[in-house]
Amino acid sequence: MTAPLRCARIEDSIDALIDRVGKHIVMAMPLGIGKPNAWINALYRRAKSDPTLKLKIFTALSLDRPRGKSALEQRFLGPFVERVFGNYPDMDYSVDVKRGALPPNVEICEFFLKTGEYLGNANAQSNYVYSNYTHAVRDALAQGVNVFAQAIAAEDTPDGPRYSMSCNTDLTIDALEQANRDGLRMHLVGVVNRELPFMPNDAILPEDDISILVDDPASTHTIFAPPNMKVDDQDYGIALYSSTTVKDGGTLQIGIGSLGDGIAHALILRDRDNATYRAMLKALGGRLHAGHNYQEPFKEGLYGCSEMFVNGFMELIDAGVIRREVFDNVALQTLLNAGKVGLIPDEPMLAALLEARAIGSPLSQADYSFMRHFGILHADVAFEDGALVRGAERIPATPADPAVRKAIATTMLGERLTHGRLMHGGFFIGPTHFYQRLRTMPRELLAKINMTRISFINQVMGQEQLAATHRRDARFINTTMMVTLLGAAVSDGLDTGNLVSGVGGQYNFVAMGHTLPGALSILMLRSWRIGKDGKPTSNIVWNYGHVTIPRHLRDVYITEYGIADVRGQSDADVIKRLLAITDSRFQDELLARAKANGKIAQDYQIPPEQRQNLPEVLSQRLAEFRQRGLLPDFPFGTDLDATELALAKALMKLKAQQKTPLALVGSLIRGLSANPRPELLARMGLDQPKDLKEKLMRALVAGNL
Repeated sequence: MTAPLRCARIEDSIDALIDRVGKHIVMAMPLGIGKPNAWINALYRRAKSDPTLKLKIFTALSLDRPRGKSALEQRFLGPFVERVFGNYPDMDYSVDVKRGALPPNVEICEFFLKTGEYLGNANAQSNYVYSNYTHAVRDALAQGVNVFAQAIAAEDTPDGPRYSMSCNTDLTIDALEQANRDGLRMHLVGVVNRELPFMPNDAILPEDDISILVDDPASTHTIFAPPNMKVDDQDYGIALYSSTTVKDGGTLQIGIGSLGDGIAHALILRDRDNATYRAMLKALGGRLHAGHNYQEPFKEGLYGCSEMFVNGFMELIDAGVIRREVFDNVALQTLLNAGKVGLIPDEPMLAALLEARAIGSPLSQADYSFMRHFGILHADVAFEDGALVRGAERIPATPADPAVRKAIATTMLGERLTHGRLMHGGFFIGPTHFYQRLRTMPRELLAKINMTRISFINQVMGQEQLAATHRRDARFINTTMMVTLLGAAVSDGLDTGNLVSGVGGQYNFVAMGHTLPGALSILMLRSWRIGKDGKPTSNIVWNYGHVTIPRHLRDVYITEYGIADVRGQSDADVIKRLLAITDSRFQDELLARAKANGKIAQDYQIPPEQRQNLPEVLSQRLAEFRQRGLLPDFPFGTDLDATELALAKALMKLKAQQKTPLALVGSLIRGLSANPRPELLARMGLDQPKDLKEKLMRALVAGNL
């Protein structure tokens, strides 16, 4: 056991690191907000100033403060970013990658990119490492990683500070274990950021695992906090349909963004206002899943297991929808799933544990440790010379004897099972109030959230029994960009070879959806989008030159028009079911392609009831619920104020008009005579335009308000 080297200055820690590993540093960092921004910026500056220092970074999802591309976007974002992102420092290496200005002695390899940020960026695209999330540690160590740098949280206690991996346990736990197992010398640099929420359980980082501990005030800064996205009609249609696949007592995985928020909101509606929820589904009128259609409120509740712990999960926890606790013991969890035991220890629980051979009679030391850990026995109960002892009470540890079992139940049992988990997550990211909720959450509830390794969350291998008992009736709900009419998913890249983002854990969840009993792999997509030419285009296509999930793993697809259950179906039936959830503007063309390629009967016709898959029809069907405030744009709030919300809508309209010059001219003409609220123009700095450029910008904004 070796104590870490403690450094109160970032620069001192970098000197120490170079002394230990030399001038060839191959460093891994967590994805997202677990990066020590100020520290890595200092190391990167050192490399830029010293060409003899070779620096290779293996990471994912490098996050910089939002920047507007146009002058109007910059005026809008400036005050918002200052307010929400505070003193969050950009990643200097990321800025240089975007500028094409990396020095030759620095190499950046990412296995997941911020969506769309690096399209056409030769450096980022050529150094991209295409890895499944569960393979990222293996692939990083294969690059020769000798340093792992991570931002960590600190908590002061009477016995001194303790540390937590906080937002990113996903790769760190596995990296430390694999490096130790393989005899690799990897230095963990832990950099304290006191803004990070302190997470318990598996996130606790023993000091002995840290090589260099940096606690410099400069390393504490605002956490990157992406604001909640607007949930529009497409999103709500998809979310409502998705929510019907979720079985009470089951397991949920969702992601970040408007679709994740939409699903969480729909599940809360289903639980709290079931009549309205059912009315929404009836109004939508689309195809539901024949074998998995659940619309009742939640009696048992759900368990959350997701690589990404996001605000939607927090809302579901606070709403009491996520309330099914799981326990890291197969026998106990099996009994809970079968309803043979509950959360309150009692005499029948003892009998059930004996019958399942989860404990013996007499109890062994292992039996006692198991029962005490999970709260079956009270924390005050000791195990001495074959007896259970609590205060002056002493009872033989032979629960097979009915009289003894009754005595144990009367005086020795705990009040409730302990060490249950409502949520397992690998990393978290969310809006500002999400972090604040974690900081202020009661400890007993926070203890039910376990941030842990990605190898536990994203796969079954090596833990088949436990995964099957925990992840009962799992719904792995992810997004995809496009789907082919034969059921392959395009989620992360283009047919040019450019990566939009990365596979992340999507393959892992799809595989688990096909492996675990009762599970479903669900991929959601918006059925259409506006193309580069400004015209609507289908996201359901005949074929595409890049595939993330091959068609032999097809399962469930959901658009705003319904659910296509395609698992185990013939190609012809897959085509029929996907056409049923395709926007009607594109159905005929796709059907013709299928017929031309001999994949469906020549006389097949799309049923009339499937011919109303149109945006205006969808909006009409949801209009009543929109007007009643039941489907708000931001169901869980937003960091935008009322003025910014109004401006954001205007700027989105203006952005869409740039693809249609006539619409842009119309906005300009309207804006010249418009008189919007003064505070709107003042917020953009256009209330008193100084030159022709500002007068034109004022007119364009005013014309869309």
